[in-house]
Amino acid sequence: MQRAALVFLLAAAGGWAQPFRDPPAIPDWVAVDANLRYDQYPETVLDVLQPKAAATARRPGVIVIHGGGWVRGSREMMINGFCIPYLQQGFVVANVGYRLAKTAPAPAAVTDVLNAAQWFLRNAARYNVDRNRVVVTGASAGGHLALMVGLTPKGARLGPPAKVAAVVNIYGITDVADQIQGPNQRPYALEWIPDQPGRLELARRLSPITYVRRDVPPVLTIHGDADETVPYEHGVKLTKALRDAGADAELIPVPQGGHVFTKEQWDALLPQIFAFLKQRRIL
Repeated sequence: MQRAALVFLLAAAGGWAQPFRDPPAIPDWVAVDANLRYDQYPETVLDVLQPKAAATARRPGVIVIHGGGWVRGSREMMINGFCIPYLQQGFVVANVGYRLAKTAPAPAAVTDVLNAAQWFLRNAARYNVDRNRVVVTGASAGGHLALMVGLTPKGARLGPPAKVAAVVNIYGITDVADQIQGPNQRPYALEWIPDQPGRLELARRLSPITYVRRDVPPVLTIHGDADETVPYEHGVKLTKALRDAGADAELIPVPQGGHVFTKEQWDALLPQIFAFLKQRRIL
């Protein structure tokens, strides 16, 4: 496989890609405000990307969160597969970095992305963003963190709640406890939540499935039915629970889709994502 194709697949998946040695090229039609601090830590920075073309009205916004099992990854890996397609649709993008497990274990990553979402909403006018049309998305652990931004209530005491218009979850972990023990245990989850008293209870506090209720933003989940890293049932159970609670939730299964989507699969999924957002008058 050629390196360019491999880079795209890993970026689209948001999975176990190592950070780029050189940042991906940003198209000339995109303006970048880079390395903006949203909190006090060296890792808590984000980039705002926006089309240079003048807008006739406020633009929709999207918060993009990278994956990597909470233990690795970088925001650069999201540029080709996520940031550029949203920019092409006229979105202003906040591409978010956060503390990984080696720097700060759970719940730091959740607290960070909640703070990043608050920063973007507070600064919406500065970037000509309609704060009522801000979406959050991510893949794998980034999908989990996107769900936490959309679903976490104030009472969870994990960070400031963020009011977003929708969540686009790409095969995110919905039940962290399921990856701490049992047949779906994963080493990255054990690293993010190390052995400690109350470990399973902390995992449940950090699980989107815990915060299912009617008054959450619309949630679109896309999950491959052959995913061997995050089981397909994570997406199925969350979507069913949300629907049973009266929330707006859809699941797009990807037949034979693994934890890395091919370029062809991703190219076919993007129009479905944007159709979902158009139906909710976000795009």
